[in-house]
Amino acid sequence: MASPKFHNTLRQYHRWVGFFLAGIMAVYALSGVLLIFRKTDFLKFEQASYRQLESGLSGKALGEQLRIRGFEVEEDTDGVITFAQGRYNKQSGEAMVLNKDYPFPLNRMVKLHKATTSSPLFIMNIAFGVGLLFFVVSAFLMFLPRALPFKNGLKIAGVGFVFAVLVVLFGS
Repeated sequence: MASPKFHNTLRQYHRWVGFFLAGIMAVYALSGVLLIFRKTDFLKFEQASYRQLESGLSGKALGEQLRIRGFEVEEDTDGVITFAQGRYNKQSGEAMVLNKDYPFPLNRMVKLHKATTSSPLFIMNIAFGVGLLFFVVSAFLMFLPRALPFKNGLKIAGVGFVFAVLVVLFGS
């Protein structure tokens, strides 16, 4: 059995890592709340971008060039193609596309949540996950196994685990 000194040392590491991860958890919490509203315009603003394309494109060719999800031509006249996200001048080849996105710091937070292995942010996501796993393990190692807080902690953690599994299975 581990000594009380081991448990006290683990408490100290748990506290230090906890303070460090508190800032990271705040960022993840805010970006997680933002992602709940990602299909709405909540906190998003409109921004226009201009792209120079070939002149004289058809509606179908324009959609392929712009690569906009759900692209659909609304109006096609002699000089201009109008679509839901903007317009295209057939003579000049200039396309104006309107996008809605979060302001600078918020869009970076959302990208943090969506990071994949092709993004350098995935290292932070892995480090955060490992830090949380350390919390899970160290929370139980802070108390002696025969102590009442340890036994009650196991029960509460079991209830939390069952709750999380049920929400994941039946919540979506």
